[in-house]
Amino acid sequence: MRKSLIASAALVAVFSAASVSADEQKFELKPSAGMNEVLTENVGKRVTLRLGSGDEIEGTVTQVGKTLVHVSRISGKEYYDAVISIDKVSAVRMRVREK
Repeated sequence: MRKSLIASAALVAVFSAASVSADEQKFELKPSAGMNEVLTENVGKRVTLRLGSGDEIEGTVTQVGKTLVHVSRISGKEYYDAVISIDKVSAVRMRVREK
């Protein structure tokens, strides 16, 4: 009984430590990074792109080229994709941590 209690306490400690480290994750911007690099680091992830016009497009970054980014599964238009000129993107909003 005592061994099982100790094993249970150890598991709780491991999972607690894992959840704390997940909460502490943060985005680190490299000093020389440009919009292309930020988008490339987020391939396969959901982001919101703010365009110079003020419009926002939320979706999954699928592919990043030299001058264009392919965004799929656009929020509210899941059957559509978009190809956006990288020089028109003014900001990228992405989820970097849990609660």
